[in-house]
Amino acid sequence: MDQTRTALTRVVHLFTHPFLLLLVPFIFIILKLLSSSSSKRQPLPPGPKAWPIVGNLLHIGKMPHISMANHAKAHGPLISLRLGTRVLIVGSSPMAATEILKTNDRFLSGRCVPKANPYRSQELDRISLVWAPHCTEGWKSLRALCRTELFSAKAIESQASMREKKVAQMVKFLESRQGKVVDIGEVVFTTVFNTLSNLLFSKDFIGLEDKGVASGLKNLIWKMMELGTTPNIADFYPILAGLDPQGLRRKSLKYIQEMFAVWGIYIKERRQKHGQDAPKNDFLDVFLANGFQDDQINWLTLELFSAGTDTTTTTIEWAVAELIKNKQVMRKVREELEREINKDYIHESNVSQLPYLNACIKETLRLHPPAPFLVPRRAIENCEVMNYTIPKDSQILVNVWATGRDPSAWEDPLLFKPERFLNSSLDLKGHDYEFLPFGSGRRICPGLPMATRQLPMILASLIHCFDWSLENNEDPAELNMTEKFGITLQKEHPLLIVPKRKL
Repeated sequence: MDQTRTALTRVVHLFTHPFLLLLVPFIFIILKLLSSSSSKRQPLPPGPKAWPIVGNLLHIGKMPHISMANHAKAHGPLISLRLGTRVLIVGSSPMAATEILKTNDRFLSGRCVPKANPYRSQELDRISLVWAPHCTEGWKSLRALCRTELFSAKAIESQASMREKKVAQMVKFLESRQGKVVDIGEVVFTTVFNTLSNLLFSKDFIGLEDKGVASGLKNLIWKMMELGTTPNIADFYPILAGLDPQGLRRKSLKYIQEMFAVWGIYIKERRQKHGQDAPKNDFLDVFLANGFQDDQINWLTLELFSAGTDTTTTTIEWAVAELIKNKQVMRKVREELEREINKDYIHESNVSQLPYLNACIKETLRLHPPAPFLVPRRAIENCEVMNYTIPKDSQILVNVWATGRDPSAWEDPLLFKPERFLNSSLDLKGHDYEFLPFGSGRRICPGLPMATRQLPMILASLIHCFDWSLENNEDPAELNMTEKFGITLQKEHPLLIVPKRKL
């Protein structure tokens, strides 16, 4: 009892000490200022009500781009969700995209890296172009190198004959498959993969006849991208990241090592032969001349193949499917090709003469953007967007699938109408925020200049050289257009069609 009284007496003396009594007004003022500043802070964007512990995980669904668009209709163009302990911000309108990718680009330019990625942030900052968590000076230098050597106007022009050669090989292969069913996605994938492998290593990696190899590599790239969007408990509760409870990081590392093995031997051979003043015949020579280590060459090669092949392949597959399904549009494309192209094979210089075909590609990218959410961004510090607070380290998504179907920006948004792009100033360069298939801001896709050459060239050649029909003469109106969600938006059912060489 005496000890209790002594303790209470000490507490009373502590709080009645003259020095503390003098501090009380200052403490009160500080607390008042803190409470008033926090009350002035804008709230998080609205969103569906979160459940305890799991947050909004149950609101994501199997087709997140669609469910997020539906949540935006209910709560507004900028919404927030809680996925475990993580805050997710999703913009689903041209205005929200402008605020995220332009107005606040500097604050929201970090990269949100999935925990399934086997590389740590420090390593990615050193070796990565796409997944570098920060826009460091090293990242800027790497991007400038790729832009100069691979994607500049001069580089793109110098690569034209090689791209034309690969497309001609594709046409010749399809001629040999007349009357037989072909998986057009695999054929285009092989063509694009070999185009990139020649830019990087001066050699083909796949033969068009090697169906097993092409489908194997295509599936491997898809599996890696699928892992990036698989719900991962380690992302929602980072304290569990070291345990890798679903084994996603282990799977990702396995797939990555399988891809590295495809070109690893060529890197080793070239490094042994590479001299100080060796000529730069391809991008591998550029890597070596700039002192890149094998781990950085491997990772950059992986990013270039992943970003360059899957997006182009899916876009062409969707475009051909839309043209087969829409007979009137197909007829107009054929008429334009017959009018403007007077020879069997098309050159890249011809594609600028095909405004309707280019409009078809833009319309395909509007309805079926290669990356429906772009690649996830991260807030590098607190900022305000559309009068809401975006907390530091929030994951940021821009739903370009939703902006491309926004009825306030597009007339008849669900219809395939290439005419909407004729005599239109809308382009692909990231300045029109209702139409952002390749992103915008400092994280815009660096391969955009190549894509704008390659997509119309491949599509024009497929339509100009062949008539196409569905297997078993199925009705084109019944063509299944179901999507399969991933980092890229693929057709759930591969497009199986029959070529017939046009005279």
